[in-house]
Amino acid sequence: MTVHRFFSRLFASALATLVLALPLGAAAQGAKSVVSTERVRAELMAHAPDGVDPGKKVWVGLQLAHQPEWHTYWRNSGDSGLPTQLEWTLPPGVTAGEIAWPVPKKIPVGNLANYGYEGTVLLPVPLTITPAFKPSVLGSDLDVKLKAQWLVCRKECIPEEGEFALKIPVKSSTAINTKAFQAAFEAQPRPVLAGTQVITESNARVDGDSIKLSVQGLPVELRGKSLEFFPETPEVIETAAPWTQAWNGATWTASIPLSAQRSASPNVLPVVLASGTEGWRTELKVVGQWPQVAAAAGMTPALEVALRANTSSAPPSTPSLTLAAALVGALLGGLILNLMPCVFPILAIKIVGFTRHAEDRRAHRTAGLAYTAGVIVSFAALGALMLALRAAGEQLGWGFQLQSPAVVAALAALFTLIALNLAGLFEFGSFVPSSVASLEARHPAANAFLSGVLAVAIASPCTAPFMGASLGFAIGLPAVEALLVFAMIGLGMALPYLAASWVPAIARLLPKPGAWMDTFRKLMAFPMFATVAWLVWVLGQQSGIDGAAALLVLLVAMSMVVWALTLRGRARSVIAVISLAAFGLLAWAAGPNITRALPAQTAQAEGGAWQAWEPGRVDQLLASGRPVFVDFTAAWCVTCQYNKKTTLSRDDVMGDLSAKNVALLRADWTRRDPAITAALGQLGRNGVPVYVFYAAGKAPVILSEILSADEVRAAIARL
Repeated sequence: MTVHRFFSRLFASALATLVLALPLGAAAQGAKSVVSTERVRAELMAHAPDGVDPGKKVWVGLQLAHQPEWHTYWRNSGDSGLPTQLEWTLPPGVTAGEIAWPVPKKIPVGNLANYGYEGTVLLPVPLTITPAFKPSVLGSDLDVKLKAQWLVCRKECIPEEGEFALKIPVKSSTAINTKAFQAAFEAQPRPVLAGTQVITESNARVDGDSIKLSVQGLPVELRGKSLEFFPETPEVIETAAPWTQAWNGATWTASIPLSAQRSASPNVLPVVLASGTEGWRTELKVVGQWPQVAAAAGMTPALEVALRANTSSAPPSTPSLTLAAALVGALLGGLILNLMPCVFPILAIKIVGFTRHAEDRRAHRTAGLAYTAGVIVSFAALGALMLALRAAGEQLGWGFQLQSPAVVAALAALFTLIALNLAGLFEFGSFVPSSVASLEARHPAANAFLSGVLAVAIASPCTAPFMGASLGFAIGLPAVEALLVFAMIGLGMALPYLAASWVPAIARLLPKPGAWMDTFRKLMAFPMFATVAWLVWVLGQQSGIDGAAALLVLLVAMSMVVWALTLRGRARSVIAVISLAAFGLLAWAAGPNITRALPAQTAQAEGGAWQAWEPGRVDQLLASGRPVFVDFTAAWCVTCQYNKKTTLSRDDVMGDLSAKNVALLRADWTRRDPAITAALGQLGRNGVPVYVFYAAGKAPVILSEILSADEVRAAIARL
């Protein structure tokens, strides 16, 4: 049986596996009370000294123990960073309050400053137990589940997450963590009071480009001391700028510069004042008129310059013309996609099938239409799934399915079977009843359609020129128009084969069928094996060396199963049973290592020239006077790896970058990273690769998806 018929059965089941695996992330690992990474040990703790009943004090909290020099962030992270996010899952009748944030510390970062925590910190959260809470009949525990996300930073920043679960006994005391919670309670800022009345004379007065604070009611023992100041509202003050403070009798005063990039104009300014580890909190009424706000939060100064330039220089155009340009770009991108190395194996398979029916023009045309339909439908379906997930709140982009280790492993298994079939180890027809084989023979269009589906699965990690802008534009369109862009990419990819099937002159250029076809078919097994090797490497980036090793073991075991099924007589029965049992045991033992996703991190490049990208890092480097080059990449992106090896590793390119003192940042999108997805969206892109030069006072310069050394060096020369 041909490889096309092989696809019709095999790929349908593999595709179902991919769809079922698409909820991404580390949830498959299961929840526990402790999650440890190389940088942080995170533990979910509980404190219920009087049991769990309505009106009783019940606390839970996430304790973060940082390795030396690493830190996480306060509710206002300062100039960069993100606060820790806690998402609780609780039984009916139980609700979680807000984090009772301990007093932070100011952490200088070059010319900037952040607010956060080093060492060990506990973030306590109160639980409210209402009479509606009823413990389970089968147990007397309160089940608490937590999904937490935190950004941990040193010189580089790494987003991490964990899922936790804890059972709190309802009737007995839970006080094992009393010391930790007591320390957290003592680290809470206390309210600023005057006797029993909240101070109302305190205020924050806007005065030009600064804000002047006046706070009364602070403890007597603080008078004359210098205090630390932490605003809870982000992006209001210049965090790292010098500021002045003084005591006027019992009133503490301060003058603090406003941020040039201020994005908030609150009527009330909640602040924390601290002396050492002790803090006091008050809410200051804002007096005076705020200056005009700067750009919206999350928009870098460089991007703001670009948007202004586009607004002032771009001629107005109608939506239809813009959509037409996107459709043309999508068509061209789909055409060029056929030249990408990740698509070559499937094209070789199509050539074999095409030449086999060289004299049957009707079969040619039917196969061409069916293949085109398979490609277009698959692109549209993948685009619809991505749009639906984004509408549901997921931060996803093109190639998102390969951010799941389970999808990568399933594709590796599929391509291994295809390679074994091409190499002649087995024919799929020998594994199915003759009635099924004859049914497939009567429906060759179905085989051509499914080979189009497979072509899209292989091509999805690639981005060709013109595709990036079209995909980024499609995300902001209505659903129907966006799907039209995705379908146009599919039409472009299928167009060469469709033209060959309908234009006899093109078909005559292909070689005639002959004995060479068997040799060529076996030769094409090796690109498939190479694709498997690449997928194993990708999984190693996602799940570590143990995950890659586990996948290799399972692929070997699967190959043994296939070989055993090709045997005849009693040997087939005995060896097949043994190999299937071995494969099942190995899958049960090694499977968790494959699906386990490592904490997201960006690998440092060879020689240490590259740094990890993080939110706000570009602005920090631009503020220090350095231009910046950002490589948005992923291990599963073949185009990215090609550019890295052929262009970004060249001595002349690296020499030019060094001569211009260009800071090199690498944003690794191998695993899902909402911050990188958002950064791509700001640049009008929705997938990788994306290469961007930033320079102070200039618009960002986005390079082509397929890099050349001349293009990069020319962009460097213009800095």
